[in-house]
Amino acid sequence: MLYNKKTYTVTEAKSKLEHYCAYQERCHKEVIQKLKDMQMIPEAIDVIVVHLIEHNFLNEERFAKAYVRGKFKMKSWGKLRLTSQLKLKDISKVNINQALNTIDYDEYIDVFNDLAEKKAKNITEANIWKKKKKLADYLLYRGWESNLVYDKVNQLIK
Repeated sequence: MLYNKKTYTVTEAKSKLEHYCAYQERCHKEVIQKLKDMQMIPEAIDVIVVHLIEHNFLNEERFAKAYVRGKFKMKSWGKLRLTSQLKLKDISKVNINQALNTIDYDEYIDVFNDLAEKKAKNITEANIWKKKKKLADYLLYRGWESNLVYDKVNQLIK
């Protein structure tokens, strides 16, 4: 059984996507997927994406910086996790590096140390090696560099 999915004119879709992009920073991949979900044809998708870029609703550099700032502040992700997530969104290496460079090094280290110390206190494992592994796995999953992780694990758990 077919269901009637709403169809959009290019003008309606432009308006809808302007609101979509104005609400929150979006990457090109998200916008294109949204348009595909709206059953837009490839030619219309191209026209709308160009319109959004020209009118500054869509800006990949701005998206990357907002994404990095948000995930670093709210989820305490390290640079490796941030990089891999941005790559999944097809963000260019140049934009990824620019976004990562907006993180202050001292703040980066402070966030890492706070996260590691807080997690170390909450691990109830009695076996010292298992405890070290749990802490290291947690920090590596969050995308922190392995040299930072292993130095910190050995410093905190003796």
